[in-house]
Amino acid sequence: MKLPGRIAIIGGGSWATAIAKMVLAQAETINWYMRREDRITDFKRLRHNPAYLTGVKFDMKRINFFSNINDVVKESDTLILATPSPYLKSHLKRLRTRIRDKFIITAIKGIVPDDNLIVSEYFTKEYGVPPENIAVLAGPCHAEEVALERLSYITIACPDTDKAGVIAQSLASSFIKTSISNDVAGIEYSSVLKNVYAIAAGICSGLKYGDNFQAVLMSNAVQEMHHFLKTVHPLARNVDESVYLGDLLVTGYSNFSRNRTFGTMIGKGYSVKSAQIEMEMIAEGYYGTKCIKEINKHLRVNMPILDAVYNILYERISPTIEIKLLTDSLR
Repeated sequence: MKLPGRIAIIGGGSWATAIAKMVLAQAETINWYMRREDRITDFKRLRHNPAYLTGVKFDMKRINFFSNINDVVKESDTLILATPSPYLKSHLKRLRTRIRDKFIITAIKGIVPDDNLIVSEYFTKEYGVPPENIAVLAGPCHAEEVALERLSYITIACPDTDKAGVIAQSLASSFIKTSISNDVAGIEYSSVLKNVYAIAAGICSGLKYGDNFQAVLMSNAVQEMHHFLKTVHPLARNVDESVYLGDLLVTGYSNFSRNRTFGTMIGKGYSVKSAQIEMEMIAEGYYGTKCIKEINKHLRVNMPILDAVYNILYERISPTIEIKLLTDSLR
């Protein structure tokens, strides 16, 4: 296997666009798959993504666009997936090309709905990709700040840390610092949970809870995350590292966070559907909440923040009532 070889970006959203900028800081060219041909046409004409991060200009000579997922897979060695988790299966259902010999990097911060599998497990189970050929790209990185070339830190996790090192080196630049890990599952689950906790932070903001309470909420959230991770995937890890705690904090506090924005709208009285329509962007934590809730039925980890968010989003319990009950369980 040649690493990283020819790199493909799978997805057309803001995170995919930021990753393309990140990769092109070192790579001469990239392959880029977008499902909509009209979006590709507009991209080529405007020299920027017509729908996301429109201020980021690209050199069209360095991008090979594809609207057929089989073609882009055939022409690439490393596939970086950056689609919202609810859309992953719809993209892959058209796939007829063998991918078990490709190197897969998932930058998807969500769980595959219905299957309740993290993305790395899904590719191994459904497509036979060996775990050592799958990596996770994560860390406290908002797409908007990467696009502005503000210094950001990412972690590449892979069971084969030598491969993780190669990928990390290929993504490092003047505005991206990289590190490696072998905690694939832990980082994937934490990437899901931090979205859930960001929704909780947003709900509390919408209800006018202040900074003092938000600090307590985030402190309890990292403890809850730690308990879940050591149960679902026992491994020596330090959740104070930026890929866990840092990602939680930036997602819970930043105005760029779509999950916090979604939660704030819910706290202000929006219904789930009306909040989703007005945002026009996917809040991964909405889907992640249900998936983790289902997984935790078997694990039985005490997760009061997760339960509160689930009750608000799926059981339609009043945010005012549910958060008041939550405050009594926090320390």
